[in-house]
Amino acid sequence: MKKWNEVYKMLETGALDQKLELTGCRDLDVARKRTMHVLEEFKKCFGTEEELEIALCSAPGRTEISGNHTDHQHGHVLAAAVNLDFLACAAPNGTNTVRFQSEGWPMTTVDLSDMEPQENEKETTASLVRGVLAQMEKAGYQVGGCDIYAVSSVLPGSGLSSSAACEVLLGVIGNHLFCKDELDAVTIAKIGQKAENQYFGKPSGLMDQTASSVGDAVAIDFGDPSAPIVRPVTADLEGLGLALCIIDCGADHAALTGEYASIPQEMGKVAQFFGKEVLHDVREEEILALLPELRKAAGDRAVLRALHFYADDKRAVEEADALQRKDKETFLHLVKESGRSSWELLQNITPAGAVEAQDMAVALAATEIALKGKGACRVHGGGFAGTLQAFVPLEDVEEFKKNVETMIGEECCHILSIRPVGGIVLLLD
Repeated sequence: MKKWNEVYKMLETGALDQKLELTGCRDLDVARKRTMHVLEEFKKCFGTEEELEIALCSAPGRTEISGNHTDHQHGHVLAAAVNLDFLACAAPNGTNTVRFQSEGWPMTTVDLSDMEPQENEKETTASLVRGVLAQMEKAGYQVGGCDIYAVSSVLPGSGLSSSAACEVLLGVIGNHLFCKDELDAVTIAKIGQKAENQYFGKPSGLMDQTASSVGDAVAIDFGDPSAPIVRPVTADLEGLGLALCIIDCGADHAALTGEYASIPQEMGKVAQFFGKEVLHDVREEEILALLPELRKAAGDRAVLRALHFYADDKRAVEEADALQRKDKETFLHLVKESGRSSWELLQNITPAGAVEAQDMAVALAATEIALKGKGACRVHGGGFAGTLQAFVPLEDVEEFKKNVETMIGEECCHILSIRPVGGIVLLLD
């Protein structure tokens, strides 16, 4: 670690520019000022001296590129880190208490004397702090109190998984302060998932945390969810002449819990027909051979959702391969197929029974019109509300943004890029 005043000087002289570039920042001057702001606010918030040794850490949001609702059935996914992140200054405080200040939110204070999940902390930042450090303690490391000041550019409700970015940030900080940087990126991702599952109280797969922690793109095989196979993929979108755009369709997630839950429930119902728990353990040929009986037992929508799983499970692998070999046309074709399958088979575009409000369907139609037959778009993440994903030719991106925002709403289109690194300590060589 380096002293606060040394780090501030490094920012002023540009000595940290190379590390800041790794985070995918588009404007180094803006990145320097943002980082200086974090340092200054850390000092104000915790009343620390300029000689204090600190860590600067960053963890990105993520985008799901392929494998829509395949992870919970132990399938394949393709995801990537993006250039929006949690950025934090942190330092040990010599106590047994963590003070976590996320800018714009109340201070979170966690007493580490009890590392078990706390019922009154469910669905709070405190549960993630306790959960992450508890996993490190269980792994044999001596953890302690620390002070953290963080800012986030990960858009809330955007499907970019700000929660996973926060978990990975805490993992990177804990790894640096207490674990001698011995934990690898996938281990940090697993720690974040356990904190979310066991302490925060939200069942989730490992895709979000892995994409945030590893960086660039990752192809993940969840065949054994306790030991997923993670394959790094180079996703040089700029080299392919493409920009990544995330479009907010303007719909509200409220009251959609049942819609989201119905997807794994119905896929599970199909698997149970064959005596299995997840579709990964059932061959597609078995489903097709017994289709009439299965339709009666599980219902038609469940069958269609199962067929989507098999198709998108294959596509996730094929898209990763296409990106790796820089095959632009195949990649875009597969993105379009994935989007169409989500709409027609998975049916996670419009909530059941919705007639007047079909925000995501309208946004998809408008996005396809704005693409003018070039690039590709698809639903992003869980569906029903939230965001879309579009891959847009670089030469058309400004016009695309203007047209989409005219049809859907001002500032709904966010131009992003894939970040080459995941969770990172900016002061490490």
